[in-house]
Amino acid sequence: MGALKVFILAGEPSGDALGAALMAGLKSQVPGVAFDGIGGPLMQARGLVSRFDMSELTVMGIAEVLPKYRHLKRRIAETAQAVIDTAPDVLITIDSPDFSLRVARLVKAASDIRTVHYVAPTVWAWRPERAKKMAAMIDHVLALFPFEPPYMEAEGMQCDFVGHPAATVPRASAAAQAEFRAQHGLDDAAPLILVLPGSRRGEVARMSPVFGEALGRLARTRPDMKLVVPAAGSVADAVRTEVSKWPIAPLVLDPRGQDADAALAEKRVAFAAADVALATSGTVALELAAAGTPMVSAYDLHWLSRAIISRMVTTDTGSLINHVADTRIVPEVVGKDFNADNVVRAMQGLLADPDAQRDAMELTMDLLGRGGADPGLRAARAVLNRMG
Repeated sequence: MGALKVFILAGEPSGDALGAALMAGLKSQVPGVAFDGIGGPLMQARGLVSRFDMSELTVMGIAEVLPKYRHLKRRIAETAQAVIDTAPDVLITIDSPDFSLRVARLVKAASDIRTVHYVAPTVWAWRPERAKKMAAMIDHVLALFPFEPPYMEAEGMQCDFVGHPAATVPRASAAAQAEFRAQHGLDDAAPLILVLPGSRRGEVARMSPVFGEALGRLARTRPDMKLVVPAAGSVADAVRTEVSKWPIAPLVLDPRGQDADAALAEKRVAFAAADVALATSGTVALELAAAGTPMVSAYDLHWLSRAIISRMVTTDTGSLINHVADTRIVPEVVGKDFNADNVVRAMQGLLADPDAQRDAMELTMDLLGRGGADPGLRAARAVLNRMG
């Protein structure tokens, strides 16, 4: 294949990571590939000049989006027009459906540009009608989970399971973990709790106060425990502000000012070095499973978003470990049940029996492609193969 023009866009940190790996895969297959679009620091490190700051798109929830709707609508129109004007060989949108699929719809209405969406919508969990709607503007879907292609193909889209990046992440060595603990004065005998309040500003603002209260109470019975909070660069300031209010001061890992690879390596070591985690529900659960770190999963939305979305959910679990391994071993504290009392109770149970989740985490990694080709390369090959 000759010079390939790819317009690629992501709207949040997890999508940035997927996009960077896909860009690397495409470069390995088509050395002259040219990229345009929107992405974060990882995609920019692969050569993308982002048209605007990706953090503008990192919002979630109906109530959270409403105040920014006009601005997002302008960005959607502006981005779609850029795709139409530059006429790439393919438009690849990554997750962030509220933005991505609206851009793809406008592009399809005005052109025959091929469209690929990376990350199948979770129609197996809620709003199954989304697959049918998506088929109107998406030609090809790259799926992270092996059970997703039939849902997409049933609506007429091409779909390939390309594996999940978390399954290929090497676990930090025992030596690296020991060095991390020593560097930060973390006693090996003290419980080290990884706290993940979210990668979106709204999540950080909602989750952090309850996390802080719960951890403060937990510290009364575990006064030697230590906390580490890896922050996404886009919300690092918000994380620092929120955790400063906690009764127990955590170590905050701030990736800003670091080389992207060094920051990622530090994060992976922290994940593996921790004994347990308190995590905002999402793809971070798979990173924890890859690191072998058992977790309590928690989540809440703005009350209006919660009221609307709760009527659309078709599953009894939001944990990806529970879904993939077909278990309910990961404790969840979500929605109206998300409060400090329930978080403390779940964390006490986890600390009492942290090994209960091990088998489910290992099975999850196997099912998601551990030992196979890199998902970014598989995704790149799928894009190119389907383009013919």
